Amino acid sequence: MLYAPALINRAIAAPMQPQAMQPGFERFMRSLMPAFYDVQEDDASWTVSLDVPGITRDQLRVNVIGTTVTVDTVEDAPRRVSAAYELPHEIDVDKCEAKLENGVLTLKLAKVESAKPRQIAVS
Repeated sequence: MLYAPALINRAIAAPMQPQAMQPGFERFMRSLMPAFYDVQEDDASWTVSLDVPGITRDQLRVNVIGTTVTVDTVEDAPRRVSAAYELPHEIDVDKCEAKLENGVLTLKLAKVESAKPRQIAVS
C-alpha cells in the first residue's frame, strides 16, 4: 500500500440509522470501523479505493476542488460516509473516473500535465 507523501485523510464511516434498528454486534463493529482506504500513485494519476459497503451510486457524492477530493453520502443513505483527501498536486478533473463495485469506490484521479514527471535531455 503506497501513500502520496502529502496525503491527508479525514475519513469517517458511521451508521446513520437509529442504533435500536441494528443488531447489537453489527452496531458495535460499525462504531469501531473506520473508513478503510488505499491510495496508489503512478506517473499519471492517483488511485484511491474507499470501502463503502451498503452504499449505492445514487447515494455518493464525489467532488474535486484544486488538490482536495471529497467523498460523502446524501442524507438518506443507510450509512454516513465523509472523507477528504488532500493530494500534493492539482487534479485534471476532465480525466478523472469514479467506479463503485462490490462496496468499493475506486477513484482514478488524473494528475495535471505540470505534475507529471518529465525527462530532461542532458547536453
